Amino acid sequence: MNPPEWETGQVADQPHLAASQSAADLFNSAVASWAIAAGWEIGALDELSGKGKLEAAAFAEEHDLHVQSTRGMFTALASVGVVEREGDTILPGPLFDDVFRTKSFFHWLTRGSASLFTAMPTVMKNANRVGEFYTRDAPAISFACREINAEVFDPVFWEVMDGLDLPFTKVADLGCGSGERLRQIARRHPGVQGLGLDIAPRALEAAKAATAEAGLGDRISFGVADARALEPRPELADVDLITSFMMAHDFWPREKCITSFRKLREVFPNARRLLLADTARLTDLPDHRFPMFNLGYEVGHDLMGVYLPTMEDWEDVFPETGWRLLKTHRLDGLTNGFIFELE
Repeated sequence: MNPPEWETGQVADQPHLAASQSAADLFNSAVASWAIAAGWEIGALDELSGKGKLEAAAFAEEHDLHVQSTRGMFTALASVGVVEREGDTILPGPLFDDVFRTKSFFHWLTRGSASLFTAMPTVMKNANRVGEFYTRDAPAISFACREINAEVFDPVFWEVMDGLDLPFTKVADLGCGSGERLRQIARRHPGVQGLGLDIAPRALEAAKAATAEAGLGDRISFGVADARALEPRPELADVDLITSFMMAHDFWPREKCITSFRKLREVFPNARRLLLADTARLTDLPDHRFPMFNLGYEVGHDLMGVYLPTMEDWEDVFPETGWRLLKTHRLDGLTNGFIFELE
């Protein structure tokens, strides 16, 4: 039996199409990226993962979805081997497990950052790079980052947390997004208070609602704030642990980073640890060997004009920030990620 055409890049028995199949694969993969994000958001990927199969029309009716649109989504997923179709029965394909593990990256790209990448030729023009020259969907990015945190950062984060050699009573999470990290900390440490700060009001509204629903509204509060420009406030003075995930690059370029981190020392005078996690720009791989997420992450921030520091940039800047780097915890696998443990 010949392998399927999405594996070989060839079209069986149609040699006249073979030369263009690489371009077709790129095009189909782009369509499938949207379908992966949609399949996760409507619950189809979770149902396939849990039950091993589903009926497309029945799934659509159960979830009040347009049947033809739902079938189209599964067609896109089947075109790249994420699922297989047997009539109206949908089964996991050979790529399903890998895609299910990384589904949040596709959501970050196609739902959270769609407007930015769609506007690529517009935002590249210097004449247009004034004011708010790009948009992204903050709640969608927060939704995706919650899962990215769980899959990529959390295994290392909890190892770091369990290894802390100091007690803490109040945690501030800079760029808190959905607030999930604070809720997890509060559940594991019943006496600890939490404070979530984020620049996106819509993301904070969702965080507040989820925290109230979890019964933690009396222990975790949220505020709209730019972590790069905080001023001393009474509610910050007693914070003894700071966390910040997937926004550290926003402190750069270098001189701004130094200023911002020195300011953090001022506004959090009792903070004994800062756990800083993010993804660094790659500098030592060929262009065709980018790991999952880094290409979209780097190109997206290039479009926004945001400087992405390398690991070398970070390690070089800390001596001037007033924070001492105790240890670098590297993340294996999907991203060029890290958690810096600072004091």
